[in-house]
Amino acid sequence: MSDRIYETALGASDKDSITLLGHDLANDVMGEVGFGELAFWLATQRRPARGETRVFEAVLAALADHGFTPTAIVTRLTHLSAPDSVQGALAAGLLGGGSRFLGVTEDCGRFLHDQLPAEHPVDDAGWDAVALEIVRAQRAAKRFVPGLGHHVHKDGDPRTPRLFAIAEEEGLTGPHLRLFAAIGRVHPEVLGRTLPLNGAGVCGAALADLGLPLELLRGFALLARTAGLVGQLAEELRSPVANDIFLSVDLNNRSVDPRPYRPEELQ
Repeated sequence: MSDRIYETALGASDKDSITLLGHDLANDVMGEVGFGELAFWLATQRRPARGETRVFEAVLAALADHGFTPTAIVTRLTHLSAPDSVQGALAAGLLGGGSRFLGVTEDCGRFLHDQLPAEHPVDDAGWDAVALEIVRAQRAAKRFVPGLGHHVHKDGDPRTPRLFAIAEEEGLTGPHLRLFAAIGRVHPEVLGRTLPLNGAGVCGAALADLGLPLELLRGFALLARTAGLVGQLAEELRSPVANDIFLSVDLNNRSVDPRPYRPEELQ
């Protein structure tokens, strides 16, 4: 047996007890700490203040479910194919969390963090000036601003003002949220049209302001969506639609002549 010691501040157990984050799991955590609070605590190894927990759990609620998104559909279809593998169905949905769905949370948080000036502006005018330079640079480089725009909520994502309000109520509107809000104010001047700040983006800004690891922002989005996908599976068991989705494609496809691959068509 190796003599090496593997240190951890997370879960550990002996014959009579289990500890988690330095506390007795059974007596100090179970029934005393909510799951959202615990998830924050596990990631940061510090217990969040009440306001931090409220903002964090608001983010989880905002990202839990958004209808028949690709992640939800693939979870239902995978369960249709392999009803004996709930973990496979959930994993299939989570693996679809990328640049278009769920991954925007991390992309936006990282983008905002990278764009923060060394000295933070003291008022909205200062933040607007910073945001204007950022949007102009993105436009010149022909790159999108993460978190700007939504394929459904074209006139405004209802999650966005609510999360801004909760953060403000808890005194947790930090530089990431302030910069994101400024981007929302100034981008029409550069783009010539008004796009909404989407919910996934504001969640990334809020998580970054909470001091959570930028490398894990997508992980928190996936944590939230796991609950949503469990809900999708529960509804599929009661009111199945996966087979109809499958048949709508299977019974309505048509054969066409082969179309040789041409690289220039993808440019």
